[in-house]
Amino acid sequence: MSTTAKKRATYEDLYRIPENMIGEIIDGEIHTQPRPSRKHNQAASVLNGELHEPYRYGRGGPGGWIILFEAEVSFGENILVPDLAGWKAERLPDEQDHNWIDVIPDWVCEVISPSTAKIDRTKKMSLYGVYEVPYVWLIDPNTKTLEAFKLQEGKWMLLGSYADEEEVSIEPFSELKLKLSRLWGGIK
Repeated sequence: MSTTAKKRATYEDLYRIPENMIGEIIDGEIHTQPRPSRKHNQAASVLNGELHEPYRYGRGGPGGWIILFEAEVSFGENILVPDLAGWKAERLPDEQDHNWIDVIPDWVCEVISPSTAKIDRTKKMSLYGVYEVPYVWLIDPNTKTLEAFKLQEGKWMLLGSYADEEEVSIEPFSELKLKLSRLWGGIK
């Protein structure tokens, strides 16, 4: 009885994914999902906007961070595309000679949806822990919730679960008062 080893996906395999899809390599397999929904985009875009001025430029906050939207990040042989990823500026090189970033983020945010929740909560959270991402936020625009985690001694500790219209300050961006209602489409 013979067994055939399955070929592990490579970065070049990502080029064969249709342009309307997001592709990731997790544990040697390609995982794809369609471009995000409007609710998903709303939450990620607003959060990026809330963090950008105070944490990138120091306007109303400490500055010194670079936060990118849907950046390809290498976690060993895995290529993940978190919705938002942040690095302290001194850790992120200006240029690399490949498309992905091979510096582990200081913070990651996944905006979960029914089609991505299982992978985001299991495989991706596990990899973020193995590669020692200090903070992970999970945002669910359908249930209007934000869960914040901090890695401690190799395990995820829940910093807090927040919902609806709460105004919160959460590590590593605790200087900011984040109005969750904005993430769900509110203007105030």
